Amino acid sequence: MRQMDELRPEVLAPARGEVLELGFGTGLNLAHYPKAVTSLVGVDPLRSEGFAPVAERVARAAFPVDRQAPSEDGTLPFDAGRFDTVVTTWTVCSIPDAALALAEMRRVLRPGGRYLFVEHGLASEPRVARWQERLDPYWSRFADGCHMNRPVDRLVEQAGFGLASLERFRHKGPGVLAHMFRGVATREA
Repeated sequence: MRQMDELRPEVLAPARGEVLELGFGTGLNLAHYPKAVTSLVGVDPLRSEGFAPVAERVARAAFPVDRQAPSEDGTLPFDAGRFDTVVTTWTVCSIPDAALALAEMRRVLRPGGRYLFVEHGLASEPRVARWQERLDPYWSRFADGCHMNRPVDRLVEQAGFGLASLERFRHKGPGVLAHMFRGVATREA
């Protein structure tokens, strides 16, 4: 996802306090978190402790980083209201039960906390959206469960978040994969 690095700083700039990042992966976001972050818990099913660049990124982080695997049942093993910020970057597309994951993210976010995201998903252009619907069953098998046709904005709202800001835009690459959702969602009481 290095081709997306230019989008990371703007997404992560509002991060504060204790952060939960779902889809931590190889730690590419670590260099872009602001000084207001005090700690980070990274959750990812593809653990890569032995991968030297990940260890180097974690070691260079300006705050403690704790890496964990997700639970088998899709829930997050954290107390309700624990985190100040929740982050996903190109993650919601590949979570098997996105609705459950978003509900769990909301549960562990403190009231007034923010969910920061940049995700690819369902295009607003009908022609492209039709192609996404046609290709998704094949793409998801080929691309390790990644779905190109998820309506990210609707999923976030259906999980009970309020959308404080949302930007939809087309980024680089093939149209069926280049439609982005970048936003800040909040958890009210």
